[in-house]
Amino acid sequence: MPRGSKEKYTDKQKRQAEHIEEGYEERGVPPEEAERRAWATVNKVHGGGEKPGGGGYDKGENHEPMRKGGRKGARDDPDSARQAGVKNPAAIAAGIRSSSRAAPASGSRERT
Repeated sequence: MPRGSKEKYTDKQKRQAEHIEEGYEERGVPPEEAERRAWATVNKVHGGGEKPGGGGYDKGENHEPMRKGGRKGARDDPDSARQAGVKNPAAIAAGIRSSSRAAPASGSRERT
């Protein structure tokens, strides 16, 4: 099998790589670089191509690399609410402010 062959990948892995690649291209990454990054992400998630059955091969998928890409994308967007640390962007748009401190009750007593 020649180096770089995608023959040993499952259909699911191939679909994921295609979807990831499209996402990179939408962000303006050149097609060849997008393909390289997509397969690197699939390898990181699944630990490489299709594995034979047997002990130790039934490991779950590590989705952290896919989550990381989403976080990095939000960080690069200057208008991103995530970048500003806003938990509810709709509230900001409506002008609603929240405070971590509750307002004191009107009948509160002072300590002596």
